[in-house]
Amino acid sequence: MFINRKKFDFVLFTLLLLLIIFGCLIIFSASTTVIGGQIHTENNWWKQIIFAFLSLGVILLLLRLPMPIFDLLILPLYILNILALILVFFTPAVSGAHRWFSLGGINLQPSESAKLLTILLVAKVISKENLNEYKQILYGFLLTLLPALLIILEPDFGTTLVFWAALIAMLIAADVPLYFILLIISPVISVISSVWLPAIPFWIAILVILLLKSHLSWVAITVSGIINVFIALITPVFWIGLKDYQQNRILTFMDPTRDPLGAGYQIIQAKIAIGSGSVFGKGWLKGTQKNMKFLPEHHTDFIFSVLGEEFGFIGCMLLLLLFVAFFLRLIHNLGELKVRERKVATAGISAYLMFQTFINIGMNIGLVPATGIPLPFISYGGSNLLVNSIAVGVVLKYLNERGFIK
Repeated sequence: MFINRKKFDFVLFTLLLLLIIFGCLIIFSASTTVIGGQIHTENNWWKQIIFAFLSLGVILLLLRLPMPIFDLLILPLYILNILALILVFFTPAVSGAHRWFSLGGINLQPSESAKLLTILLVAKVISKENLNEYKQILYGFLLTLLPALLIILEPDFGTTLVFWAALIAMLIAADVPLYFILLIISPVISVISSVWLPAIPFWIAILVILLLKSHLSWVAITVSGIINVFIALITPVFWIGLKDYQQNRILTFMDPTRDPLGAGYQIIQAKIAIGSGSVFGKGWLKGTQKNMKFLPEHHTDFIFSVLGEEFGFIGCMLLLLLFVAFFLRLIHNLGELKVRERKVATAGISAYLMFQTFINIGMNIGLVPATGIPLPFISYGGSNLLVNSIAVGVVLKYLNERGFIK
């Protein structure tokens, strides 16, 4: 029997099933247009159902796969995925981007599998014994940088953010001191603080205090402070050096209302759709923003808006509670895993799924700019659903084999 009834997490598996079913139902609605008495349904929903069954089948195969073979496959698959990320540049561009291989009407996106394989390989490398913090950060950064650079050239900036969110979570799980994590993310905060000049000294003071509490040497603290001050001060200079159209693109990215008929159109329509749903929604298949095609990408990036329009606040809260239960279960399982590599990998998987969920929902309600990141298990996309499900399957495998191998 390949499932250990005492150790297999049936709760996590059930929550995964519920999310996949929820996603298939919403995709059916998002793929159906109702105008007057005419009903037209695109084939997205049954493609998603096929990938849902495929995903569950792969999870079962993964549970049967011996752990030594699973470990041996990580590096070769990572290398093959890097090659796929290179080969995808030679495929025809879709909407100006090279992201997909088209096989028999099905689009496969290598950047999706790159997330999971990078997490698994980084976890394996940085979890080795007798590896100091500097090497953990260096190896983790280099292994993450390669696929991230290839993906940002596709171009796909949003997906690259997922890699760094997962890396930070894995470094924390690998017991890298928190002051190292602070040093890694401090330049990003310095860039943000440069938006308002008085915020720069306030942020630098906080950084110095936190580093002092970490008992870092004065030399390291001084160097870090100088670097961050330089970054904060050079950012406005860099901004002034941009051309007008480049500045407008960035400003519209941050504030969609600057260009309501162009770059900001999607987020504005998504907010309208969710707001019009009120408490109970307009009803199944009755979303006017979706049916009248005002809401673009409503079966992928903005599927949460379809849920809000048709099922209102109640429907949105139901999905959010389901996600909360799912992520709390993943976090709970971190404490159940004693093998360092598996714990680090699970932290990375949890972080990348949580980050994607937060960004997508935040994008739909206007809290964050549109980045093209799909909602895990809910948005239409075979590659996305398959890889996310396998990622959860990896966690289920780790839990199922507790005590069998070191």
